[in-house]
Amino acid sequence: MPPSSPKGLRQRKLCGSAVMHDDGCANLQCHSDAIVDEPEKPRPARDEVVWGKTPDGQVFRVPTTHDVLTALFHPAYAKSHLDMVSLSLLGFQLVLFYFLSRAVSKRFFLFYFIFWRAAYNAGLGWVLTKQSKKRWIVREVQRLGWLDETRCPAMRRWIRAQLAGKMGKDYSFDDLPLEYNTWLLFRQLVDVILLNDFLAYCMFAFASFRVPEGLSLPVHVLRWIGGISLIVFNIWVKTEAHNVVKDYGWYWGDCFFQRGALVFDGVFELAPHPMYSVGYAGYYGLSLIVGSYPVLFVSLTAHAAQFAFLIFFENPHIERMYGQRKPIAVRKPLLSDGISKPRQVGGKEMPVSGTYHDDSMSESTPAATEGETASESELETETEADAIPTPESHPRHGRKPSVVCGAMADSGGRESRHPVSQHDLHHKYFRRDVVSPSQHRSLAVCLPTIPPVVACLLMKIMSIRSSDFMLVLLIFYLCVMSCLPTLSHRTTLMLHFAHACAWCTFHSFGLGLLLRAQSQSKFIVGHFLKNYHYPPNDNGDGAVQEAFTNWKAIYNTSLCMTYISLGGLAWKTYSLPDMWSEGDALLRHTLGALFIGLHAWAARESYEVLGVFGWFYGDFFAEDFPAHLEYTGIFRYLDNPELMSGASFLGLALISGSKLVGFLAVMRFVSHCWFLKTVENPHMRKLYGESLRKEAGFVKVIKNVATKNARLLESRAGRHAPDIKRVAKEVKGTFDKVFEETADVVEEFLAKSKPKISEVVQETKVLLQQSRERLIITRVANDLSSCDIAKYKLSILPNQFGDKRFHLGEPIHVQWQAPQGHSRKDWVGIYRVAANKSTLVTKTSSFGKWLPVYDEEWDGDVPLNSNHRVSSKSVESETGTLTFRGSTLPWKVGQYEVRYHHDGKYNVLSMDGPFEVYVEKHGPLDFDSVKECLAHIVPLCLDNDPSLIPLSCGETGTTETSSDADGANADGRDLDDFTFWSEGQAKRISTAIREAFDVEYAPEVIMADANLTTLAKRILVSKQLLVNS
Repeated sequence: MPPSSPKGLRQRKLCGSAVMHDDGCANLQCHSDAIVDEPEKPRPARDEVVWGKTPDGQVFRVPTTHDVLTALFHPAYAKSHLDMVSLSLLGFQLVLFYFLSRAVSKRFFLFYFIFWRAAYNAGLGWVLTKQSKKRWIVREVQRLGWLDETRCPAMRRWIRAQLAGKMGKDYSFDDLPLEYNTWLLFRQLVDVILLNDFLAYCMFAFASFRVPEGLSLPVHVLRWIGGISLIVFNIWVKTEAHNVVKDYGWYWGDCFFQRGALVFDGVFELAPHPMYSVGYAGYYGLSLIVGSYPVLFVSLTAHAAQFAFLIFFENPHIERMYGQRKPIAVRKPLLSDGISKPRQVGGKEMPVSGTYHDDSMSESTPAATEGETASESELETETEADAIPTPESHPRHGRKPSVVCGAMADSGGRESRHPVSQHDLHHKYFRRDVVSPSQHRSLAVCLPTIPPVVACLLMKIMSIRSSDFMLVLLIFYLCVMSCLPTLSHRTTLMLHFAHACAWCTFHSFGLGLLLRAQSQSKFIVGHFLKNYHYPPNDNGDGAVQEAFTNWKAIYNTSLCMTYISLGGLAWKTYSLPDMWSEGDALLRHTLGALFIGLHAWAARESYEVLGVFGWFYGDFFAEDFPAHLEYTGIFRYLDNPELMSGASFLGLALISGSKLVGFLAVMRFVSHCWFLKTVENPHMRKLYGESLRKEAGFVKVIKNVATKNARLLESRAGRHAPDIKRVAKEVKGTFDKVFEETADVVEEFLAKSKPKISEVVQETKVLLQQSRERLIITRVANDLSSCDIAKYKLSILPNQFGDKRFHLGEPIHVQWQAPQGHSRKDWVGIYRVAANKSTLVTKTSSFGKWLPVYDEEWDGDVPLNSNHRVSSKSVESETGTLTFRGSTLPWKVGQYEVRYHHDGKYNVLSMDGPFEVYVEKHGPLDFDSVKECLAHIVPLCLDNDPSLIPLSCGETGTTETSSDADGANADGRDLDDFTFWSEGQAKRISTAIREAFDVEYAPEVIMADANLTTLAKRILVSKQLLVNS
């Protein structure tokens, strides 16, 4: 099974990326880098054999299936009982619509649609999540015996008749595995839900039909044309998407079995998740036609529910099925693949490093139109997918590209002892900068007029820095000016307008000219080299770093003030409408909110791809970051998504109804177009040359469709074709200039219309999680008379030294014993001594430090609804051993106890303890002793994972001697380097260091070092400074 990156669908750089099919399908994308200019391969014949594979390894031939519309409405196909139920429910809706009055019909179909939409997004989402995690649907069918001839022969015959009647001659019920037959049964239930959901929405829309008053005839005509166009576009998207993913993807087949890989082309290059984004255009087309605000808001709500289905089911399913964990803080040596252009420093040429070759970085999601076709992929089996071809090189491009690095000289002008890594370069230029991708999401939803990156400033300012102080001061004075009215209202408005114009001009033209000078003559770096002293062997690195650091502060300040000044002006010009239902007030507010949300989403998507380097235009400064273009995320479809920033200006102009704000929106767009044309595009051509692509994915798809339709029109025009061509050329010449100025805006606006609610959802989940940890609802069994508590025993197994003292991070083994017939939902938790006063009921949270006695009876931390109990006639009791490790261990020193709980509740049946969790204190404060202590601590905090711990540490955590005098192994990696799966592991190391050495570091510091020797030296320096102070 080809793996994929854990970063999600947007930036998948590992081979065989998983791609989500909207409207319900997660599929496996075949291993291949995007192939450039590869001719399309012929599709295989329809009778080619397609193979599937169950989770237990059984390989089978996948029969041919038919789409739901053909199977349900074509008279030549047999109808199952569930098909008859679907047809009956559809007919029932049509009859009710005919006989009910308009008012009653409108209310009935609204609630009827809500029911089916909830059954789709909530019901199917819940069921599929359980199937994805625990194969719940298949297990329930096994438990109930529906397909077991000995247990339920009648049910098996009925199901067989339902399935066999709908399949072709290549289907054999008895020869196919349980998973495939269960999937066929499940998809019939899905058909019932999806068809009724669609028809209920249409009936509600038709019942809400009205003719808006006060509109002219041309407006009505345009409204109908626009609505019909959106509906036709919706049908085209759905049809094209089904042609790519087939029934296997349409019905979430990979939750049940694997059937080879799929590569997405056509409509899947038009926009991400087309079935969720542009695939719901028909909702808004029908809203235009019926002219009803209730239909519009119901459409928006249903569309949002579909995105919730994506966020809560499909994305997590992709990560579970195809995700491959990637360690962070990896320090891999950088290898040069050639001679790079030297840079001039002090009259001498300094070599610039080559490109870093890392398979995990170079393998990325192939562009769908440039890879294999979907039909080709259908022929692959899981076994065949194991033979991974050698990927071809395919650069991808974002505005400021992701970069990969090579070896470089150190600050002293000497070659580094070991090659520098991407990790080292990142921490060289970025030290907890204000923009943080891990913290910019939650606050952004509270400040919709400010981009997510700006909103995070209020959370990230935590240290005494002059740039931070300046930023807080500027925000404060602007807020005071906005809240305190001065002079007349007209004068106040003009002051706010001038203030906003000044910041917009400075941000685009002032900083643009500064960046252009930096690109042409290294003006900013030269200024620091001229006016500030640096060590003679610095080679200019100090000036580059200081120039870039100051640039980041200026850029952040300017960006904040640009949006805050606009928000102040919009606030001063805004007034609540007297009547929301009259005029265009409600429509303006709705569209304005959508534009602001579109901008917030585009800013976050751009930052996800660009990272902190691209966001701050790092390629204008850091030459030791070799350029590597990547077309991933939003840049796969658009070349300049930054133009989407004008959407928030336009949204505020619509909401406020102010011409001043509207003028600023136009000014922002024009100034940013100037910035792109004058500053960024010339720099990109200078830096990347011919590797820049000519067209974005969106433009390419639209041109292909237009060319195809033009040829079709020309073939039908006959003798009028020359006249049509002449008129078309004249019209094209007239609009060429306008198109050049507006093409980018239209491109970005149409590329994605997905409203972003993930920030709200994520913060809500975090708050609920924190509340659950602080306050639990204690569930207890009402009757324990059937439980003989004396037969329940729990004991902590001693460590290797024979006592119950465990070093922080050391696995803890607990042995349990329970009588015959005990609940399989029993569980054991670790608690701090004296945290629970009662020995009969636990009333505090374990904070995740617990393990189930039988893991298969739990779905995460929720017990499954099963009354199955252990029964055995040969033994009187059941015994077992649980091992607490990793996140289930207590990561604070102290005294703890273990508790055995009954049936998924909090009744305590047995206890043992106390046991101690400690950290070994350091010996003499010298380098060897500190490093030896770290060699014991770090592997424990990293769960003794061989892929993470230093190579110099043996299995017992002791330091091994390397034969390499430089302390590096054969591939150039330092033997003392270590990596992490998550920041939580760095926090563990930070906690252990605090307990062992009485010094404290932030997790970012630990991840920046990620080396035993470097960390030991840092501890020695810190201890020396603390003693001296």
